[in-house]
Amino acid sequence: MNANSPIGIFDSGYGGLTVMKEIVKQLPQYDYIYLGDNARAPYGPRSFETVYRYTLQCVQWFFKQDCPLVILACNTASAKALRTIQQNDLPKMDTGKRVLGVIRPTTEVIGNYSSSKQVGILATSGTVTSQSYPIEIEKFFPGIEVYQQACPMLVPLIENNEHHTKGADFFVKKYIHDLLAKSPMIDTILLACTHYPLLMDKIKEYSPADMTILSQGEIVAASLVDYLQRHPEMEQRISKKGLQRFYTTDSTEDFDNHAALFYGTGVSSKHVDLEAQ
Repeated sequence: MNANSPIGIFDSGYGGLTVMKEIVKQLPQYDYIYLGDNARAPYGPRSFETVYRYTLQCVQWFFKQDCPLVILACNTASAKALRTIQQNDLPKMDTGKRVLGVIRPTTEVIGNYSSSKQVGILATSGTVTSQSYPIEIEKFFPGIEVYQQACPMLVPLIENNEHHTKGADFFVKKYIHDLLAKSPMIDTILLACTHYPLLMDKIKEYSPADMTILSQGEIVAASLVDYLQRHPEMEQRISKKGLQRFYTTDSTEDFDNHAALFYGTGVSSKHVDLEAQ
């Protein structure tokens, strides 16, 4: 085992910190590196090719940091880049390393929460357009109907610290209304963007009282626990000093100011220039 072989956790910005928080809570003994590609965020509106290119560049950076395992804690990157990286790039780069996403762990269990077999998805426009959730849910729960709602205003509201305002109320209420208008039988809503847990209180307020609302952090963390138990050869490669490091491709000051909002505690990040790698 290398002295420093952390788990890499990637997001285009800050949202992946909500996933990392839950992973560290369940697996505190491991070392972690977080990278936010804030200089090129948001990924949501970008093309498949651009998201793939950016994500691959970040995965290559993680591998240079000796990460044997990288988690794409970003729905857009998981939707638009993960499969190509797993199938085309990993075999050429390092067959012993792994890249995992956040979509499959969620879709493997979502059907267990729904009695009506009708599930709603709140996500970015990019994730909705990719159709990744309906495709993946169909594999595990072919009887479930999936209804999607793009929420383009939610990430900007959160990242501008406006998620406590009346403007946020307006958009949360609108998106939930638009989603439930597609089927009154929806009984489970998945927050398919790692930013959205910061709006959980408002989402619950404007949803029916008996609605099940799922965020991804705990689900992804539990899936990673299971993965490492099933793959001891990978688990043994990860260093275990309980260390956490944070990097951003943009301003470290901005990152640190925002990160506490998503991670729950303050962080001290370092800047990385991916173009110089």
